[in-house]
Amino acid sequence: MRLGILVIDDEEGIRRSLTRILKEEGYSVYTAEDGEKGLNIIKEATGRVDIVICDLIMPGIDGIKTIEEITKIHRDATKIILTGYGTLESSIKAIEAGIDGFITKPFENKEIKWKIKECYVKRRMKQFIPPEIFNKLLNEPSHLEHRLSHLTILFSDIRGFTKISSTISPGELASLLNRYYFEPLSEIVVNHRGIVDKYIGDSIMALFGAPIYQDRHEEDAVRCAIEMIEKTKQIGRGLEIGIGISTGYAVTGIFGSMNKKEYTAMGMPVNIAARLQKIAAPGEIIISEETKSGIDDGIPFEKVGLLSLLPNSMPTVYYRWTGNGQV
Repeated sequence: MRLGILVIDDEEGIRRSLTRILKEEGYSVYTAEDGEKGLNIIKEATGRVDIVICDLIMPGIDGIKTIEEITKIHRDATKIILTGYGTLESSIKAIEAGIDGFITKPFENKEIKWKIKECYVKRRMKQFIPPEIFNKLLNEPSHLEHRLSHLTILFSDIRGFTKISSTISPGELASLLNRYYFEPLSEIVVNHRGIVDKYIGDSIMALFGAPIYQDRHEEDAVRCAIEMIEKTKQIGRGLEIGIGISTGYAVTGIFGSMNKKEYTAMGMPVNIAARLQKIAAPGEIIISEETKSGIDDGIPFEKVGLLSLLPNSMPTVYYRWTGNGQV
């Protein structure tokens, strides 16, 4: 994955220095001596520019205004401010403009290479991820490239959500979901070495074993699901969830359009996990046979039935958790 970087700085020496450093790292480099020219490059090469490094103090349009305008055109770009005159006020304005990081002048080659990787990975992995996975991605961002991964997918969904949402105000609904569902359950995902892939309405999709491969990701996902069920029981507030889990090979990587991209997984295990989640009753965990084969025998599951996604496809055997709180 050859990333494109746009360097906007009115000092020719800075542009030359950064171009040399970045090309050594394998980046495609574009340069502009002011904000207006930088904006023109973004308009012409939006799909080829992944990262923008912009000087804070420049003649004409300053760095903050340039970043604000770039965000309107290409909001998904990683944006880094380059400055030797940083102040608290300018830092606050930069953060409000959507800056992902700062690099101060004078800079060391090693520092700038690391900072770019750090800001890029943070931007791409916006959701909760375990610290150890994040640190590995900083050193090896190639794990975000498209690849075939063996992983486990978990889907959690609130049962009776339509009824709940029709009885409370939008503000109360948002508070209920964020405070008592998304936040605590996402923390459980992280604690079990998973990453929150996305929130789909009242559903949580989590991945285990990607983007960094982890041994026994099947068991991580199942133990995570059990804790999620128990947590919602403790929280109460009418929240009951059903969970579906499936394991297999899927294509992982960053997918999306020019303006919005995300790391995710695509393939049959994702479809199976989503279908198993629909089968699960309140408080139930339903898992595929491949997931079952990767977990400890001491975690109680019983065979329930067969699931066929397509008319001519091999049916998937699925199992129901019978532990009633046993982890």
